[in-house]
Amino acid sequence: MRQETKNKDVKTLEEYVEEIAKSSGNRVNAIRKVFQDVASGKAILVDPNTPRDFVEYILRTDYSLWLWTIYTIVILTLVSIATTSLIPITAYIRYVLGSITVLFLPGYVTIEALYPEEKELSNLERLALSIGLSLAIAPLIGLFLNYTPWGIRLLPVLASLTVYIVIIGLVAAYRKYSILSKARTRTIARIPLHSK
Repeated sequence: MRQETKNKDVKTLEEYVEEIAKSSGNRVNAIRKVFQDVASGKAILVDPNTPRDFVEYILRTDYSLWLWTIYTIVILTLVSIATTSLIPITAYIRYVLGSITVLFLPGYVTIEALYPEEKELSNLERLALSIGLSLAIAPLIGLFLNYTPWGIRLLPVLASLTVYIVIIGLVAAYRKYSILSKARTRTIARIPLHSK
């Protein structure tokens, strides 16, 4: 059930597109105009049903799809490593997923934990920093493992990278959730959605 608001400037996205489409006569142009208004800051899109707690945030893929994608890649990497001896063709899948898991994911979850807001870094900066940090984190984990009884072998490296990715991924998700919950609780300035 839609909640009625008394402020005329607050509209649903559908109402805003319909209003512009009536004046321009073309829905495609109206959608372009809405996109431009949002990009320029003339209009603010607010999700009326934000997650109420961290568990709901994790379970809603519209907010945490990035985290589930990372975990899926890690699980597929583990499965491909386990099945390589049984099904030799999975070795190629292992190479691709293993490269992503070692050379990208540790840095990516670290960058997401350090810079949880999307505005802080561009996508290209996130990509470059993720690869660079992964190239630093993986050897540090290997150096740490060298001084343990397990040494630097496949299973200890795999286990430690998996644990690192899972834990730092949860930290990043919690930081993103805390920013979202703070934004939900503070008063949002209402910007008129009508164009001049």
